[in-house]
Amino acid sequence: MRNPIVAAAANFFLPGAGYLLAGVKRGLAVLWLAGVIGLTYVEFGIRESEPTLYIIMFVSVLVMNTAFAIDVYRAVTESSDDNAMVAQRA
Repeated sequence: MRNPIVAAAANFFLPGAGYLLAGVKRGLAVLWLAGVIGLTYVEFGIRESEPTLYIIMFVSVLVMNTAFAIDVYRAVTESSDDNAMVAQRA
């Protein structure tokens, strides 16, 4: 799957999934998925007991997910551009 928009959306909602779908950074993608699962568990655990920390964590996760989405989008589009350039040379 080489659709950068689908990969970006997947990475935004579940960091690592977009990399796996796009076939890039597979080793890191698995680690990010494991980290996201643990972070989500902690995030939901502090929602009631520590609302201030929850807001900070929520915003931090939102920023990180946005960065992961942008990164996979760029990785897929750059890879597509590189493949097009190679095809033109052939």
